[in-house]
Amino acid sequence: MNESSGADHFVVFDRVQKSCDGETLVVKDLTLAIGKGEFLTMLGPSGSGKTTCLMMLAGFEPATNGEIYLNGSPINNVPPHKRGIGMVFQNYALFPHMSVAENLAFPLKVRGMSKSDSEAKVKRALGMVRLDEFGGRRPGQLSGGQQQRVAVARALVFEPDLVLMDEPLGALDKNLREEMQFEIKHIHESLGVSVVYVTHDQSEALTMSNRIAVFNDGVVQQLAAPEVLYEKPENAFVAQFIGENNKLTGKVTAIDGDIAQVTLDGGGDKVAALAVKCGGVGEKSQLSIRPERVILGDEDVPNKMSGKVVELIYLGDHIRCRMEVGDSSEFIVKVANSHAHAALKVGEVTPIGWVTEDCRALDVL
Repeated sequence: MNESSGADHFVVFDRVQKSCDGETLVVKDLTLAIGKGEFLTMLGPSGSGKTTCLMMLAGFEPATNGEIYLNGSPINNVPPHKRGIGMVFQNYALFPHMSVAENLAFPLKVRGMSKSDSEAKVKRALGMVRLDEFGGRRPGQLSGGQQQRVAVARALVFEPDLVLMDEPLGALDKNLREEMQFEIKHIHESLGVSVVYVTHDQSEALTMSNRIAVFNDGVVQQLAAPEVLYEKPENAFVAQFIGENNKLTGKVTAIDGDIAQVTLDGGGDKVAALAVKCGGVGEKSQLSIRPERVILGDEDVPNKMSGKVVELIYLGDHIRCRMEVGDSSEFIVKVANSHAHAALKVGEVTPIGWVTEDCRALDVL
């Protein structure tokens, strides 16, 4: 890629590789373009390469091969402090001996900003994260959620065009984490700043992102909007990693256009599914269907079979029903909390089904 083609997007990874030992690649030929003002999340399990990509973009790790572009210019040889990038870490990384206001003023001070301009920007940043009255306090006098707000404000105070966030909510409890998800999302929407966010929490990624890059083994498995990743996973890894997912294995017996006929293991039931990544006739395939798309009862749907109720768990707004279906004893159905669920009994066999478009024939993990 030449420099002019790098200018088409705000951030570009062009065939980037990273090896820590000179032999094994932890990031493999990454090509990824991020638009200006976009909130892109790098999502994946531990060791998948997502944090390494963020560290290369920040300048804390060098790329082994390939080039990274920022706003059209190559930055592989630009030191971190000259990239103009804001950074939020999981452990906050606040100076404990400084007040909140002094922590926020620090990146402005190193950039040579005047005291009056600095004070105005600090005040604005504190207001942005709803900590207007906390400027005089030390980080140790704040809760974990308040400290994380300060860390976000510090990353934004010098008005960067790009902010990187490395699992910033990992240390917070569930309620605080959910509150901060919406807060970060709203800040992004109001400022229009580009955000690259790293997490292993798929609910975080689905909540905040414009697009999600799902990583595994140093490779982006799929890059898409949250609803596309959830509704249309392109392979078995993405289907399993994003949201709750039922998997049934079988053999492809016929393919007609974009519809595959699959005979299930462990019972021989025949299922029609979208042929997404299932190979040819005679090959094994893993079927993917979301629990909320399974229909209980003798409904008029293309795919019909029966399942034995193994477990019923009450979760307030719905009942989580675990069933034995085909070769799976972990087939989950989400049943709305209504009078209909009362008919379900552990140990009983009940008819189930789903429409063809809700079932995807994928590769086998």
